[in-house]
Amino acid sequence: MQIKSDGQTYAPKGLANHVCGPDDFPVGIIGLDHGHIYGMSNGLMEAGAKLALVYDPDPQKVAEYCARYSQVKPARCKEEILENDQIRMVLSASIPNERCQLGIEVMEHGKDFFTDKPPLTTAQQLNQAKDTVKRTGRKYAVYYSERRHVEAAVYAQKLLEEKAIGQVISIAGFGPHRASLPTRPQWFFEKEKYGGILVDIGCHQIEQMLIYAGASDATIEQSRIGNLYHPEHPGFEDFGDMTLTCSNGVAAYGQLHWFTPDGLGAWGDGRTIITGTDGYIELRKYIDVARDKEGDHIYLVNHEGERHIKAAGTIGFPFFGQLIRDCLDGTSLAFDQEIEFKAIELAIQAEKQALRIHNPIE
Repeated sequence: MQIKSDGQTYAPKGLANHVCGPDDFPVGIIGLDHGHIYGMSNGLMEAGAKLALVYDPDPQKVAEYCARYSQVKPARCKEEILENDQIRMVLSASIPNERCQLGIEVMEHGKDFFTDKPPLTTAQQLNQAKDTVKRTGRKYAVYYSERRHVEAAVYAQKLLEEKAIGQVISIAGFGPHRASLPTRPQWFFEKEKYGGILVDIGCHQIEQMLIYAGASDATIEQSRIGNLYHPEHPGFEDFGDMTLTCSNGVAAYGQLHWFTPDGLGAWGDGRTIITGTDGYIELRKYIDVARDKEGDHIYLVNHEGERHIKAAGTIGFPFFGQLIRDCLDGTSLAFDQEIEFKAIELAIQAEKQALRIHNPIE
């Protein structure tokens, strides 16, 4: 049986647009537990970073990574990367609840940290990360790929800045994923390790809400989680949703689940709908169902009429080049550190206060 694609293998490739010289930004890679490490690596390499050293306790994972990126060399231990004065940044897609401690070590060694989402899993870890950023002055960047590594999402931000739909009123985000349970590692089913569905993939939605709303904070009005149809994995959550009110009054809703059917030609029909005073935008990120197997579709309706924009190949992924320049120049163009942390803070709150729902036919 052919295994359908899932979010583990999401690793977009864009056009090379180097923002630094070939040896200006060497990076190390520690932790290969999630396939997002390949998307993170692609984005930085296309922006001019040099993939220098890689370490994971599993030699098979290291071999697979080195086979894909011929310029990288395996390290004997993580300390070889942490103590290398040439390394400017460390990337990681380790097990979620282990990311924060690694990030602290990285920053204490004078390097910036770029981690897969979720960047951490508990409020205690968040406080530790914040304290270390403040003490060291280093960056703790997060691979919020659903906005930063999707051209339709990048393009939508440009439209909002141009006031194409006026003032934003509401945002609704939908993040369905294909479960592909036979391919998942054991930690995927242990809540202590992945943080719960609203932490794990809900932080994506919250980051988008804050950025598209132009808000710095939000209130969790209600949230729900449940393991509705996977009793064989008691630590797993297959559904979650949440309603937020952003600090500037924008209403927001996010829904996540692991029920993408095998008949869909993508790992998830991720969509975002943004309503404004003068129109609305719908993003069909990964597929336009029954129309186009490719993603990056934008549907824009405003006073000028109706538009369908195919964003692929139009705007690229500026986040990665901005991140490199931020680290080299001491600027903050790629992201706001407070909002970077606020997204996961709100996700942790939503998970903690969530109403647990059950199989409706039980």
